[in-house]
Amino acid sequence: MKKFLLPILVIVGIIIIAAMILMPKYNSFVQLDEEVNQKEAQIETQLQRRGELIPNLVNTVKGYASHEKEIFTDIADARAKLAGASGVEEMSAANDEMTSALSRLLAIAENYPELKASEQFTGLRDELAGTENRIAVARNDYNTAVQEFNRQTRTFPNNIIATIFNFDKKPYFEADANVKNTPEVDFNTNQEDNSGED
Repeated sequence: MKKFLLPILVIVGIIIIAAMILMPKYNSFVQLDEEVNQKEAQIETQLQRRGELIPNLVNTVKGYASHEKEIFTDIADARAKLAGASGVEEMSAANDEMTSALSRLLAIAENYPELKASEQFTGLRDELAGTENRIAVARNDYNTAVQEFNRQTRTFPNNIIATIFNFDKKPYFEADANVKNTPEVDFNTNQEDNSGED
C-alpha cells in the first residue's frame, strides 16, 4: 500500500505545482484578452459616433452641391459596410473606405464658399474632426493592447500556455496604405483669399 501512495503523492504534487504555474498565466491571458475586447469596443463606439454625424454632414453638403451624387452614393455604401462589419479586419477595411469617401466629401466643400461659411457645416466639420481624433486614439490604444497580447502569446513559455488554452494572435486595426491620415477637415480661409489674387 505504501508503494502506491508515494507515486500518487508525487503525481498530485506535480499537478498542484503545474496548476500554480499555469493559473496565473492563464488569468493574465484572460485579462489581456478582455483589455483587447474593451479597446475594440471603444473603436466601435467612435466609429458609430462618426456614423451618426455623417447623414447630417451629407445633407448639409447636398443643400449646396446636390449634383455631386457619386460621392453621396460612395458614403452611403461605405457607411453600410461599416455598420455591417464584424471583426477587426472588416471594421478596418470599412473604416478605410469611409475615411476615403469623407475626404472626398470634405474636398468638395472647397468648391462651394457658401458651404464653407455655413455654421451648420462648420459645426459638423468640427465634430467630425474631433471624432476622427478619438478614432485615432482608440485605434492606437487597441493596437497597443493587441501588441502586448500578441507578445505574450508568442514568447516562451507563454506560447505553450496560450496554445493549450486557445489564445490566438489578435489582428491589428491597420490603416490602408492609401489612407494614412484622417480626413483633412481644416478649411482655412486663406485659400479663398489666395485664389482671389490670381
